[in-house]
Amino acid sequence: MNKRFLSIILLSIMILSSCSSPKKMEKEMAKTEPVKESKAETKPEKMTEVLIKTTKGNIKIALYNETPQHRDNFIKLVNEKYYDGVLFHRIIQGFMIQTGDPDSKTAKPGQRLGAGGPDYRIPAEFVPTLYHRRGAVAAARDNNPAKSSSASQFYIVDGKPYDNAYLDMLQQRTGKTFTPEQREVYTTLGGAPFLDGDYTVFGQVLSGMEVVDKIAAQPKDQFDRPTEDIKILSVTILK
Repeated sequence: MNKRFLSIILLSIMILSSCSSPKKMEKEMAKTEPVKESKAETKPEKMTEVLIKTTKGNIKIALYNETPQHRDNFIKLVNEKYYDGVLFHRIIQGFMIQTGDPDSKTAKPGQRLGAGGPDYRIPAEFVPTLYHRRGAVAAARDNNPAKSSSASQFYIVDGKPYDNAYLDMLQQRTGKTFTPEQREVYTTLGGAPFLDGDYTVFGQVLSGMEVVDKIAAQPKDQFDRPTEDIKILSVTILK
């Protein structure tokens, strides 16, 4: 096969593949390129906002779309009025406040709580960019190897600042890693960095952290249950 004939074959293949001249291709690309970059395709999904009304005030949270199983399950329970009437049954100032145990709706004073909930778990959804900063909303769980979440119990991080020496120690002992952004947050705003990668963070407080602080500071018994019942009055999907 001579070089001239080979050149003709290669040129034919190029023409069949492109189906147009170079100039025409440039015009077609110019027409189609803006469609690929359209805002309609790149616009992030809107987060679901939820209002939690308690006997100590209101807390507004947003649910992350990056943890869809936790988000959808939470929305399902809210629509069923599952959380209306439950207590904050465990509080630790500088750490977190926990709720979501349905047994707390009829609990007697001093009764130990924290074992109630639906008879299924939610698979862990660990996302490195969603961590236990102050105001994080995360799923509680029992001690199971898969680190699957309780279907109803959750906590809100009250948190406190930790210095870089603590984060270095934690990183060395557990293998957890902290980005510069996470270090900045944990050393200034605070949180609970020791929980990262072990419990699923699926939301964040938008407003009402003063209510979280107030709840966390209440007197409590030896099991960290508030001595005065602190109740969720209602939970409502806002948008």
